[in-house]
Amino acid sequence: MRRTPAVLAAAALVAGVVTMVPGTAQAADSVISQGKAVTASSSENGGTPATAAVDGDLGTRWSSAASDQQWLQVDLGSVASISKVQLNWETAYGKAYQIQTSADGTTWTTVYSTTTGSGGTEVLNVSGSGRYVRMNGITRGTGYGYSLWEFQVYGSFGSTAPTCSTDNAAQGKAATASSTENGGTPASAAVDGNTGTRWSSAAADPQWLQVDLGTVQQLCQVDLRWESAYGKAYQIQTSNDGTTWATVYSTTTGAGGTETLSVSGSGRYVRMYGTQRGTGYGYSLWELGVHTAGGGSTVPPVQGGGDLGPNVLVFDPSTPNIQATVDDVFKKQESNQFGTERYALLFKPGTYNNINAQIGFYTSIAGLGLNPDDTTFNGDVTVDAGWFNGNATQNFWRSAENLHLKPVSGTDRWAVSQAAPFRRMHVEGGLNLAPAGYGWASGGYIADSKIDGQVGNYSQQQWYTRDSSIGGFSNGVWNQTFSGVQGAPAQGFPNPPYTTLDTTPTSQEKPFLYLDGNAYKVFVPAKRTNARGTSWGNGTPQGSSLPLSQFYVVKDGATAAGINQALAQGLNLLFTPGVYHVDQTINITRPDTVVLGLGLATVIPDNGVTAIKVADVDGVKVSGLLLDAGTVNSPALLQVGNDTPGANHAADPTVIQDVFVRVGGVTAGKATNGMVINSNNTIVDHTWIWRADHGAGVGWESNRSDYGFVVNGNDVLATGLFVEHFNKYDVWWKGNGGRTIFFQNEKAYDAPNQAAIQNGATKGYAAYKVEDNVTTHEGWGLGSYCYFNVDPTIVMDHGFEVPNAPGVKLHDVLVNSLGGNGQFLHVVNNTGAGTSGTGTVPSNLVSYP
Repeated sequence: MRRTPAVLAAAALVAGVVTMVPGTAQAADSVISQGKAVTASSSENGGTPATAAVDGDLGTRWSSAASDQQWLQVDLGSVASISKVQLNWETAYGKAYQIQTSADGTTWTTVYSTTTGSGGTEVLNVSGSGRYVRMNGITRGTGYGYSLWEFQVYGSFGSTAPTCSTDNAAQGKAATASSTENGGTPASAAVDGNTGTRWSSAAADPQWLQVDLGTVQQLCQVDLRWESAYGKAYQIQTSNDGTTWATVYSTTTGAGGTETLSVSGSGRYVRMYGTQRGTGYGYSLWELGVHTAGGGSTVPPVQGGGDLGPNVLVFDPSTPNIQATVDDVFKKQESNQFGTERYALLFKPGTYNNINAQIGFYTSIAGLGLNPDDTTFNGDVTVDAGWFNGNATQNFWRSAENLHLKPVSGTDRWAVSQAAPFRRMHVEGGLNLAPAGYGWASGGYIADSKIDGQVGNYSQQQWYTRDSSIGGFSNGVWNQTFSGVQGAPAQGFPNPPYTTLDTTPTSQEKPFLYLDGNAYKVFVPAKRTNARGTSWGNGTPQGSSLPLSQFYVVKDGATAAGINQALAQGLNLLFTPGVYHVDQTINITRPDTVVLGLGLATVIPDNGVTAIKVADVDGVKVSGLLLDAGTVNSPALLQVGNDTPGANHAADPTVIQDVFVRVGGVTAGKATNGMVINSNNTIVDHTWIWRADHGAGVGWESNRSDYGFVVNGNDVLATGLFVEHFNKYDVWWKGNGGRTIFFQNEKAYDAPNQAAIQNGATKGYAAYKVEDNVTTHEGWGLGSYCYFNVDPTIVMDHGFEVPNAPGVKLHDVLVNSLGGNGQFLHVVNNTGAGTSGTGTVPSNLVSYP
């Protein structure tokens, strides 16, 4: 072991500032590098990563390999004016180095250079601009590598509002295409400035035409001069590297002719990506025009931080009339199943007496401590079903998090169904999951919680509990699944219907808002492997904190353009409770970006775009959102990764938590796919992907959505997977190495007849389909039910369809006919007894094969 950080931190404080370049940064400038994406030529070991140099902590550091040519580079997210760079060197410093900036991460400009660096703290006043800033080491000052406690870049994101150039930046540039019809219609003909020559593709979908502008540029307009063979559905996409693409325009109603499209985005590469032709021919363009931005008036940057908006209600123990306020919210939300109101009830650390917080639709309640026990209720957080005559099967879209409850009666009631997480809770007593009167219930999900007493399942048809501690569990109906739960009942499926895994293979708890003194921060828990029990029960939780200043606080009036600008600046997103319509895809491209929603914040795409796309990068966290389909069909509501699987992200996976998808219910929404996971190693922890069976705009074609959860990535893990009512496959798993712990499904009620769901020679589309070429896949605690109330004579060959391969294994699987409305002939493939009669008795299969 070489020097320890603690010893060297103390030494640095004694040494003080060794070198100071005179001068003062502009008063308005601030540190703009902290928490941003950072890379390095090398790292000495796993304890000195590049991220440690921009985390704001002088006790952590980056150190390189022990050779001269090394660099550390930070991505600010967008081009900024740079006024100062501060280097806090550890003992291993740079003697000769440069500070360099770049707009694209490829072409560098040196804004400072020295051959006489002496270590310590160096404050360098510079003048330049760029999205990327790096310390480029040339000669080390010691025999070790380069080592920085902190690398701080000061500046501002104030920029010039673009005016759109009339010049065609694509003309004469290198162009490529997915195909060409023949030698007379090459890709280059679409960028030659000649409207008498054209590119045309093969007569198939999809097809694309791509131009390389040579450098990253800000785009403002794209012109398409179609020949008669035009694109009806297509996207305009941009990329910095020709691999990772962002959609800046999308349509499914292209009409051909000349289309002038206003866009906002940047990239070196621009392409037209056609998904549906307007004729029987291919795609054909006389010209593709690309216009770039430059000059104009000052546009202020999006600011991080700020207040949490009117729908976040914050209480402390001295707040008057807490019970009355909470009751007023419940009165509005108790039966407000498809309304637009959203609320988050947040409680500062302390003790609250005589509280019964009843939680209705689109309401989240949470404590603001770093640990659940910081915020104590001598009282209850209650969900019951009085609004629905004692039936809890529609108690959706609500949550409770990060509280310590001492229930008045000794037992708290949380009678919910789907999309109602109970996370990071400590109940000093029991927990009843059934409504008063023990009516029907169809839940549910608990994670990272401690229930000292018994969890009473009672009438819950299915339930999943993960990484928790419970005093016991009573009763079971069809499918009660546990992973990593201390005190869980023993494996017993099907009698009792318990599926119990000792640990959860990989888990990372949901980020949460908390107060550090008077400052709001977001805590991002650390990843755990083979987890068992809570993440917080042994003192300070492991993870990292981000100040609210690093978040764009999304409130009423926010636009997709503003949200994307904030992301481009390197900010994270905190959605306050509300309904947000977006006319362009929210593109998340920076590694380790955190997107957190409060109060079931809802995103609706208005014009057929994908609501949210996450690039194929490490460590993005998206949680606490409801994605609601618009009336124009979207390809998907959430897409993680590019069109095909890319890098391995096992060390720092993207995690999707409490992100719910809805197609129909509020209006006749449409989406081809609900959620598409293309990135390898993604964790999807608790989702309800729902094509509506009730509400407005509901019908076999009215709220059409063929596939609920589509997985193309490898080694994807789903924990708590609820997917229901899609027109074809509810789950379609195409990647290798997939694992699912707990699956709940109902097939679409409204299939009009047998022919409508015929899948070639197979009767019905399986609820859970693993593609034929998959060689490794495993699932535990999987259930599918049918209720074909339009045509009760419909028959499904099976609920689950998987390849017969040695590495494909399913454990504890069931199918069920609800009241005899339709039947399954088998459980998995041609194995397992079918359902029959009207008794709602499941057909169980302990293992397959």
